[in-house]
Amino acid sequence: MCNHKPVCPSADALDHDAARLVAFHPEQGWGLLCNGVVVFDDNGELLPDGRSVPAHRIAVISAA
Repeated sequence: MCNHKPVCPSADALDHDAARLVAFHPEQGWGLLCNGVVVFDDNGELLPDGRSVPAHRIAVISAA
């Protein structure tokens, strides 16, 4: 699906989030990467084979 040079990581790669964004709908909270992964604004993902990746936000700890 990717025509970029160098080729973006596949949907099965650990760094699949590094693929280029080909469609973006911020009003709906999602974007499509060129490897077929749908990314959501809560950091959840939907892989092309239908598997879902739960939101993986980074916890911020304050040193107050």
